[in-house]
Amino acid sequence: MSQQARTLLKQWLMEQLSPEQRDWLSGQLESLGGSPADTVLAMALGLVPRRLGAQALRLDDDQRAQARAALPGWTPERWSIIDAARILIVSGLPADDPPFAARLQSLCQTADPAELAAFYRGLSLYPAPRSLEPLVGEGLRSNMRQVFEAIVHDNPYPRTHLDTHRWNHMVLKALFIDCPLAPVQGLDERANEELARIMLDFAHERWAAGRVVPWEIWRCVGPFARGAALDDLDRALSGGTPIERRAAALALAASPDPQARGRLAAHPELARDIEAGRLDWNTVVPS
Repeated sequence: MSQQARTLLKQWLMEQLSPEQRDWLSGQLESLGGSPADTVLAMALGLVPRRLGAQALRLDDDQRAQARAALPGWTPERWSIIDAARILIVSGLPADDPPFAARLQSLCQTADPAELAAFYRGLSLYPAPRSLEPLVGEGLRSNMRQVFEAIVHDNPYPRTHLDTHRWNHMVLKALFIDCPLAPVQGLDERANEELARIMLDFAHERWAAGRVVPWEIWRCVGPFARGAALDDLDRALSGGTPIERRAAALALAASPDPQARGRLAAHPELARDIEAGRLDWNTVVPS
C-alpha cells in the first residue's frame, strides 16, 4: 500500500513541476537508488527547497480520492512541494541493509525543524512502520511544536500504529500545549476508558487552578461519561463558554449513562440542535 502511495506522490510531483525541476528530481531519485551514502542523501534533501520551490502540492478532488484509496487517511494535499519531494526521496530507501529505522534516525539527528517535520509527515509511506515507533516517541516528546503537529495532525500513523499508552499521552500533550484535537485522525475510533479518566483528571486540575478547561476534553470523555463524570459535564454546561457548553452537550449525548439523556434535556435548545444534526463535532465551533 505504501508503494502505491509513493507511486502516486511521484506522479503528482512530476505533473506539477517544471521540466527543469522534473529533470533534477528524476536525476536525484535515480542517483539515490539503492543505499546511498548519508552525506549524498543529506545533500539531496537539503537542495530540495532551492531546486523545487515552496509552493503547495496542488491536488484535485480525484487525486485526493486516489490518495485515500491508496492509504486510508492520507492527506498529501496539506503538504508542500518541499515536503512531498523529501518524503518521496526518503521513502525510496531500502527496508534493510541498513535498517530503514536506523537510517531515518540518522537523518533526523542532523535535520533542521522543517526537514524533521517533513520526515514525520511521511511516516505512513515508509517501510517497516512498526520499527519507527521509538523514533515517533522522540518526535512526540519534542519541544518543537512544528514537529509534534507533523505527527499528530492529518497523519494516519498514530491511529494505526501507536499503542494505547502512547496514544493517550499524545492526546494529553496536545491539549496541554493547546494543540487542536480535531485534525487528529482516529480520535473517536481510539477513544478509551483510560483516556477519559486522564481527561477528567486534567479538567479537575484546571478548575482547581482557576484555569480554562479545553473544550475538546469532553469529546474524549463523552462515550465513557458515567456517574460523577456527568456532574463534570453539568459544570461545563452551566459555567462554560458557548463552545464549552456545546461540547459538553455533545458529550452528554454520547454518554452510555441512562441519566445523561435527562441532563441533556435540561438544555432543550442544545438537545434539539443535536437531535436535528445541526450540532456535532464538526460544527461545535461556529464558522
